[in-house]
Amino acid sequence: MLKVQMKLYSSLKNIHKVTHYKMLALKAIVSGKVQGVWFRDSTCKEASKLNIVGWVKNLADGTVEVRAEGNEDDLRALVKWLHIGSTRSSVNKVDVEWMDPTVELSQFEMRF
Repeated sequence: MLKVQMKLYSSLKNIHKVTHYKMLALKAIVSGKVQGVWFRDSTCKEASKLNIVGWVKNLADGTVEVRAEGNEDDLRALVKWLHIGSTRSSVNKVDVEWMDPTVELSQFEMRF
């Protein structure tokens, strides 16, 4: 009986490792030459590849705002990508604020 319980416990531990992802959200403000250079479209494509939901939007001051939700590893990959940006962009700075997810979004979209 003890062997069966230990085997079951071991299996449950492995399942927990596989299914446990820390869900987070972030707000990023991206500065530089990031408008008129396909930055938003490229961000949508990258976020979709990473299974991240949220949105991207041009701001009046020339920056781009990104709101994103997903697992921590994928969000960190997106932040890394934001520092590079689209092929025609030139990113100077990315300010990131981490927060709790709202779970209100189902896809990544461009907002106007």
